[in-house]
Amino acid sequence: MDVRRRLTLLAVTIAATPLVLGGCTAERKPAAGAAPGGPAAPTVSVTPADRAKDVPVSAEVGTTVNNGRVTSVKLTDDKGKSVAGEPREDGSSWVPAAPLSGGRTYTAEVTATGDAGRTTVGRTTFTTVANTTRQALTSVLYFAGNQTYGTAMPVTVAFEPAVPAAARAAVQRRLFVKTDPPQPGTWSWLEDGSQVYYRAPDFWRSGTTISVRSALEGLPIGKEYVGDADRRSTSKIGRQVALDIDNATKQMSVFQDGKLVRRIPVSLGKPSTPSSSGKMVIMEKHQQTRFDTRGEPDGGYVVDVEDAQRLTWGGEFIHAAPWSEGDQGYTNVSHGCANVSSTAADWLMGVTQVGDLVTVKGTEVPLRPGNGWTAWNTGWAEFARGSALPVPPGLKPAPATSPPHPGVVAGGSSPAPAPSASGG
Repeated sequence: MDVRRRLTLLAVTIAATPLVLGGCTAERKPAAGAAPGGPAAPTVSVTPADRAKDVPVSAEVGTTVNNGRVTSVKLTDDKGKSVAGEPREDGSSWVPAAPLSGGRTYTAEVTATGDAGRTTVGRTTFTTVANTTRQALTSVLYFAGNQTYGTAMPVTVAFEPAVPAAARAAVQRRLFVKTDPPQPGTWSWLEDGSQVYYRAPDFWRSGTTISVRSALEGLPIGKEYVGDADRRSTSKIGRQVALDIDNATKQMSVFQDGKLVRRIPVSLGKPSTPSSSGKMVIMEKHQQTRFDTRGEPDGGYVVDVEDAQRLTWGGEFIHAAPWSEGDQGYTNVSHGCANVSSTAADWLMGVTQVGDLVTVKGTEVPLRPGNGWTAWNTGWAEFARGSALPVPPGLKPAPATSPPHPGVVAGGSSPAPAPSASGG
């Protein structure tokens, strides 16, 4: 089925620009009792440049220190109010906790301390841009707050229009993910720049808390656009559940915490409308919904269904199909969905979570990149190559102790295409 694009007004602003290096005033304070000719005082360079104008509201306080380390950063606005923020993990800059206000003047004061206790203070004053003539590039963060997700849940940000290759590194630097307990990962872009996914080398551990900030407001993107919003969300990872659907046997195997708990007969897409083979993620769950395919190339029908779980933007679902129960386990008769009995569909709704892995194998067509949240449909090496920024070489999947299986519990470290209601 064709995948259409949708423009979702869940904005994620993208505003930040490469910080211009420039001089700043520096006040050196020798430590008490420091001997002449002792260790050199640290030097500190701060950005944006002193007296810089039209600085994006997504600006960070960049710091470069020699002979020491940054020990404090203070940012105040032109009314003397302090701005909250925190340093990046690599110490390259200090990130305000929210976008700066437009048309305001800010002063940053950075203190660096050397090994011998000598300090240097670097200062810079800059003014943010009041207005922009650039159009906002619409973005959507697919990671809602206060939810419990499955262990395969990627953090997904979608863009309309797509982000050009030259701008992806700047955008990626403004996408932040924290996990508790720590389980580092990386971002990976679709080739066309319409979506970017974040995941770790292995599935999330149950009980993990994931906090996301898509800090894109005011970030210049290419020559025509800026980001549209600054968003935050925090959710948890629930129990491990995975579904394995085999077209050869017409059976779905349901795993929980690595153990097989049930097999369910299925009927997949018939040859003219085949189901996709690949690793998908449950995206939505509906107790009741309507599939309306009028106007689609292979459509023309309207049907109300119960207990439906979306797998792709193109309209592939797992859902109750009482009309095909006689075919389930034997023959494929659907329009691409995984048909199961009403009893099985109801049971599945109580077991699965958005973010659970669903693996379909043996059908006539492969899953297309971006047709759903397809972050797991590639191996780690290929996924990491999609990052616009360097990926630490030691960030790899945990060694396998047995043949991999979707049900195994793993550890270790555009808006999207318009959701079709095809079903079937």
